[in-house]
Amino acid sequence: MKKKQVTVIIGMVAFFAMTFVFSTAAFAKLYVFGGGPAGGTFQVVANGIQVYKPVKGLKGIKVKAQTSAGSVENLRKTDAGKQQFSTVYSGHVWLGRNGKMKNDAKKYANVMAVSWLYGAPAQMVVRKGSGIKSVKDLAGKKVGVGNAGSGAFANCELFFSHMGVWDKIERNAMGYNDAAAAFGNNQLDAFWLFTAFPSGAVIMAAQTNDIALLDLNADAEAAGFYKEYPYFGKLSVPAGTYRGVDYDAPSFQDSALWVANAKVPADVVYKLLTLVYSDEGLKHMHGQKKTFKHMSLETGATNIVTPFHPGAEKFWKEKGMLK
Repeated sequence: MKKKQVTVIIGMVAFFAMTFVFSTAAFAKLYVFGGGPAGGTFQVVANGIQVYKPVKGLKGIKVKAQTSAGSVENLRKTDAGKQQFSTVYSGHVWLGRNGKMKNDAKKYANVMAVSWLYGAPAQMVVRKGSGIKSVKDLAGKKVGVGNAGSGAFANCELFFSHMGVWDKIERNAMGYNDAAAAFGNNQLDAFWLFTAFPSGAVIMAAQTNDIALLDLNADAEAAGFYKEYPYFGKLSVPAGTYRGVDYDAPSFQDSALWVANAKVPADVVYKLLTLVYSDEGLKHMHGQKKTFKHMSLETGATNIVTPFHPGAEKFWKEKGMLK
C-alpha cells in the first residue's frame, strides 16, 4: 500500500512539474521580429537573433522571426504594434517619423531605433556598352526596381522621382534574383538593388553578361538629392567587386536599422542588446552573413538620425557610445 502511495505521489509531482514547465513556456511573451523576403538580408537579421541560443533561453520572452515584403511594410507593422521588432532602413524611419513617406502623410512616431546593423548601398546594373551612363538615360528602358513594398522599391521610386525618370521607365517590380535572371534573358535593360555588396544577384548577372555599374553619386550630387534627404551617405562599390567592373563605382547608401515599437518594455530591448552585442553574440551574427561584419559596439549607435528606444538609449549610454 505504501509503495502504491509513493508511486502515486511521484506521478503527481512529475505531472505538476511538467505542467509548470509547459505553462511557463506557454505564457512567454511573444515578440515578433519582422525581417524581409525569404533569403534576403533583412530576414537573415531576424532569423539570426531568433536562433541565438541565449536569446532562445530568455525566460518569459520568445522572439519569432517573421517574413515580410521589406522595409516599408516593417515600418508600418512596427508602428501599429503588429511587429514588436523589425529591420527598417534609416531613411524610412526618418521619412515616416516626419510624415514624408510617398503618398502617405501619416507620422510613424512609434518606431524607435535600437541599433545600426549595416550599410545598404544603391547599385544600378546595366550592360557594358549599352550607352547608359546616367539614370536619366534609362528613360524608355525596361528596369527592375525591386519588390513592391520593399525598401529597394521605395528608394528606387524616391531617387528616380527626384531625377525625373520614375514615370519614364518601364517598371518591373521583382526581387533581385528574378531581376538578374530577366536581365540575363534580355528581358530587362537594367536593374536596381539596394543591398550590401557583393550581391549574389549581381554576381549572377555578371556570369551571363558583361555588366557595368552606374555612377549614382554623380547623379545624386547634380540633382541636390543629399540636401533633400540628409540620411543618405556617400560610398563607392570597390573595383573588382564584380567580374568585369574594374573601376570604383560611386554611389550612396542608407543604413539598415534594428527598430522596436515604442511600447516594448525598455528592459526587453536592453536584455536583447546585451546578448546580441556581447562578444559571443557578435560572433554569432558575423557568422550569419558577411554583410554583418561591421556590427560592433563602436558602430551600433552610429548613422542614426531618429530617436532611440529608451532601452537602447540606456544600453548605448552605459557602453559610452551615447552622451
